[in-house]
This record gives sequence, C-alpha cells and structure tokens, in this order.
Amino acid sequence: MNLLFDSFWRAAAYCLHPRVVLLSLAPLVLMVGVAVGLGYFFWEPALDAVSAMLASWDLVTSFVLWLEGIGLPGLKAALAPLVVVFVSTPVIVVVSLLMVAALMAPAILTLVAQRRFPTLERKHGGSVIAGVFGALGATLVALLALVLSIPLWLVPPLVLIVPPVIWGWLTYRVMSYDVLAEHASRDERRELMRRHRHSLFAIGVLTGYLGAAPSLVWVSGVMTVVLWPVLVPLAIWIYTLVFAFSALWFTHYALSALQVLRAEPELLLMPGEGPSPASLPPAEPVVHPSLPPAPAPHP
Repeated sequence: MNLLFDSFWRAAAYCLHPRVVLLSLAPLVLMVGVAVGLGYFFWEPALDAVSAMLASWDLVTSFVLWLEGIGLPGLKAALAPLVVVFVSTPVIVVVSLLMVAALMAPAILTLVAQRRFPTLERKHGGSVIAGVFGALGATLVALLALVLSIPLWLVPPLVLIVPPVIWGWLTYRVMSYDVLAEHASRDERRELMRRHRHSLFAIGVLTGYLGAAPSLVWVSGVMTVVLWPVLVPLAIWIYTLVFAFSALWFTHYALSALQVLRAEPELLLMPGEGPSPASLPPAEPVVHPSLPPAPAPHP
C-alpha cells in the first residue's frame, strides 16, 4: 500500500515536468489531425445513417413526439450527434491508450529510469513485437467486452462500474508489460505480475475512472455545436494526459517493485535450478554431548 501511494504522488509530480507536458502534445497533434480528417469525410454520412436508424424505431419516434409535446422540439436534432459522439468516444479512448503506449510510454520510462533508477539493470525480458500483439489482443477483448456490456449501461449503478473496470483491465494489461519489458527478465516480470496483480489492476481501474471524466466535455460539445472545434482537441488532450499519468504511475510502481525484488536476500530459483545434491559437502556425524566419543578403529 505504501508503494501504491508513493508511486501515485510521484506520478502526479512528474505530470508537471516540461518533458512530459511536451510529450502529451505529440499524440494530441496526431490525433487531432486524424479526428479532423475522419470528421470531414464521415461526420455527415454518420449523422445521416444514425438519423435514418433512429427514424425507423417506433420507440424513438414516440420519444421525439413527447419532446415536441412538452415544448422541446430542438432536442430532436441533438439525438443523432449525441449517438455518434457516444459511439465514437470508446474508439477515441482506445486510440489514445495505444498512442500513449506507442509514443509516450517509452519516453516516460526512460525519463523515470534515468532520474530514479539509473543503476537498475536492464535485462530485456520483453520485445516490441510481443508488446504490440499483446496490446492489440487486449484491445480487441476490451472492445468486445464494451459492446457486450452496453445493455448493462442502462442500469444506473452498473454504468459507473462496468466501463471503468474494462478500461482498467486494458490499461493494466498494456502498461504492465510495456514498463517491465525493458528492465525485467521474463521470470521477474511473471513474479511481479503474480505478487502485484491486484495493485496493478487497482491502478488501471483508478485511471479508468479518471479517463471517464472528460466525458463532460463531449456532452457540452454536443450541446454547444459552435465550440465543437475547441472542445474536441481539449477532450483528446485530457484523455492523453490521463493516460500519461497512468504510464507514470505504472512506471514508478513497477520499477520500484522490481528494485525491491532484486534486493531480496533469497534468489528466485526456477524448478530444477540450484545446487545438486552431489555437489554439496558431506554431512558431518552428529555426536550427542552426553555420550563418549567412539573409539578409534584398531590398525
């Protein structure tokens, strides 16, 4: 628990480091360009498709008539943009995570290692290819879980639990591997994952809740269309900064745990390792103090 809180405040302090602030702007510039390009080519077709789908549902038609009956006909035009925004938000969150893992996480890992752990040996127990395939696999599982859990979002308590837990699991899987792949060996990484699985998952869930905070910006963007070009980059930057904080928290925690693991007096031996019985010195006979020593043999 002490390690959890210690790594938390260190990660919060590192978010104010000039290098981290600049790193958070690099994915922002790239993602803003992608978002603007997709919005330019697909925003209107997406709105038309969603509007046609909503118009074909009798329940939505009844809801729109009810809005017109209570004097709120303008909300009808906001339904399609609202649906498009809520559908695209999980995609933007996942892309933000992958961008941070690809661009920011290595630089953040180098920064923390140079400043706090300059003598920590790098054993290179992971590879970039394995990290990429692992991140893609975890992302597909998380997206599938999000799609399957959409009916649960209609239950008020579960909508505050299910999505952050899924984001937390995804963050935990991606970040844990990335921050340990360079310094820890494969056996050390497995041992750390076994010992600190719950703490690492808790970090992922807490950062998942932090990642849900920028949703308020998206809602205001739907209600205030004029500020949409400003609110979209702001929301993306907040997502990126949250995931940068997540990478810092995982890095401080994992490298500290690895340092503690290597400082333990007893080495972690795999099955079959260690000295063989034949190489051990022969045991000396034990003589009871109350008995006389055995007589020496006659020549």
